[in-house]
Amino acid sequence: MGNSGGVFDVSLKELVGGKSSRALEKSFGMATAGDLLHHFPRRYAERGQLTPFSEIEVGQPVTIMATISSVTSRHMKSKKGSLLVVTVTDGSDTMDLTFFNQKWRDRELVVGRSGLFAGTVSEYHGALNLTHPQYQLFGDGEDTHADSISEFAGSIIPVYPSSQSITSWQISSAVNVVLASLDEVFDPVPPALAQKHQLMSRKEALKAIHQPASVEEIERAQYRLKYEEAFALQVLLEQRRVERRSLNATSRRSMEHALVKEFDSTLPFDLTAGQIDVGEEISEDLGSDAPMMRLLQGDVGSGKTIIALRAMLDVIECGGQAALLAPTEVLATQHWETIQSLLGRMQGDSEIEVTLLTGSLPSTTRKRALLDIASGMSNIVVGTHALLQEKVDFFDLGLVVVDEQHRFGVEQRAALVAKGRQGIRPHLLVMTATPIPRTTALTVFGDLDISTLSESPSMRAPVETFVVDPATHPSHESRVWERMAEEARAGNRVFVVCPSIAPGQSDSDVLESDHSVEHQITDWSSISSVEQTFTELSERFPDIACGVLHGRMTSEEKNAVMDRFREGHSDPIQVLVATTVIEVGVDVPAATMMVIRNAERFGISQLHQLRGRIGRGDKPGLCLLIQGAQATDSARQRLAAVAGTRDGFELAHLDLEIRREGDVLGQRQSGGLTSLRLLRVIEDIELIEEVRTEVADLSQHADWAETVLAIEKMNLNRVAQLEKT
Repeated sequence: MGNSGGVFDVSLKELVGGKSSRALEKSFGMATAGDLLHHFPRRYAERGQLTPFSEIEVGQPVTIMATISSVTSRHMKSKKGSLLVVTVTDGSDTMDLTFFNQKWRDRELVVGRSGLFAGTVSEYHGALNLTHPQYQLFGDGEDTHADSISEFAGSIIPVYPSSQSITSWQISSAVNVVLASLDEVFDPVPPALAQKHQLMSRKEALKAIHQPASVEEIERAQYRLKYEEAFALQVLLEQRRVERRSLNATSRRSMEHALVKEFDSTLPFDLTAGQIDVGEEISEDLGSDAPMMRLLQGDVGSGKTIIALRAMLDVIECGGQAALLAPTEVLATQHWETIQSLLGRMQGDSEIEVTLLTGSLPSTTRKRALLDIASGMSNIVVGTHALLQEKVDFFDLGLVVVDEQHRFGVEQRAALVAKGRQGIRPHLLVMTATPIPRTTALTVFGDLDISTLSESPSMRAPVETFVVDPATHPSHESRVWERMAEEARAGNRVFVVCPSIAPGQSDSDVLESDHSVEHQITDWSSISSVEQTFTELSERFPDIACGVLHGRMTSEEKNAVMDRFREGHSDPIQVLVATTVIEVGVDVPAATMMVIRNAERFGISQLHQLRGRIGRGDKPGLCLLIQGAQATDSARQRLAAVAGTRDGFELAHLDLEIRREGDVLGQRQSGGLTSLRLLRVIEDIELIEEVRTEVADLSQHADWAETVLAIEKMNLNRVAQLEKT
């Protein structure tokens, strides 16, 4: 986050020196003074208010405030040298600070002194420990750090997100240097709104949040900066809506809906009321000469593909083509087969051509597909990222449908939309089976019209979900596999999902999903892998055909496995051991059971998506979540939530509450810069809604363009940051 000119754009190296600037860039990606000023304290401590040690986690870097309760020094028995052990307390619990061959520190680390201590927490003989921590003692008595103690002159001490490379008080010292150089600060919030909300100026807020004189000042500063974040975000979203209204599209208004009516008559089920309503919304959009930009969200199995296909038929009836972009070849191939099957029931005069375009097509097939697309022979084109290549030209692209939109960046969607006729934008429908809470919809997707399918078609079978804890009940896991065998022998299909491909490999090599929650794995001996599980099940149940599926297989191998896993194959796979490559879109009606090993390694949304692969036929489903021995309380909470409901919207809201914005919006919170610093899309929903209304009113004023330009100059484009992830 920057500022138009002034100290904000000055490099940290110039202001705070090379060592600190290198540490800040390495740990947090900071390059300028503006980056540092928007690295806000994560909490505040008052003198005498010590940090509860109960909140500390082993293996994590921490900054604690504590008082020294004892100091002991002795010679080490196993090797030469001395050992200094300083015990500190928060008033309730204790922690040891260990120094090797640094006995001289006992001259300043004396009983009764208080200060800040920073390091990575370890555990030794059941006690918490910091080895060679950095520390900053408070200024009572003789103090070798007196030259820098002035930064703690106030009664309120900011505690910053820190790292092994740089401590909280070193960050505080660097912030103070920047604040001392702060000149006039540009304020993007219009004076009328600042007065309405009684906001501090931006300069006052930045000083108050880093150098607060009181708790009240902290609260006022945080509110001001939250408002600024909401304002900047909504301005950019509103500008997108303004720009969209100025674009040109070809109206695809189908007066008769002949193809849609014929298609509906062939369906073996009735459309839900929700599907009909959403279909009417989309039809109205398609009839406009401004491009539709609509997000269709619906829980697993709510019938989004049917809605999209009906929209495609309206566009085809009006002479246009439709493209469906899918994230994987498995899903693209399945969409292609499903659409062909659904359209095959229609008996109309005009045959609808459906073309598949993926990266693994043979050269001859690919050339034919490209020719059919360019000539207009292809009415519907289903493909993967291969659709985005420059060589793919459409005759008259009228509608782009993006499935599982979170798998694509904004640039990728734009590349496909750009394939419309010159100066004419195709209509855009993006779909997601990961329900989006209203709060997220107002922030990340605020520039899109949103349609929601909240009910599932009546033919969806019920699915029961249970958590299995082998640590508490060792016999239960054996029963899981016996139950799996029973299901397979009855002619049904079973998924077994594992978090890794091969045993003993690091998570960066094998975890295929970027939104696994427990991604910091230290003991890989306890993590189940596809290869190991496949071997164990094949040996234990030689009469059951097992197969494997994971991201390192070729497209041909994946497609061959999925063909064998579906019902009716002469050489069937009954149990498919897979990674999360089967998370979205895989449709096997005969699949009635899913076993997820080390389920604690996955997030709520991911578990819900995986569970959605079963119960897609007329038989009830069973989902068993096997909990690993290392599951945390947070993980157990997630698993219980998934087992407790199949309502994806309820789970999405809980997911947002548990994981906060950094993960849910697509960015790992590992200490780096995040898109939303203070604004919380759940707690601050009322503020967001109020700002959205205010910004919509502003867009009608003559100085709207100046407002947008000011926000863009400040480099506050969080929306782009979020979409690119």
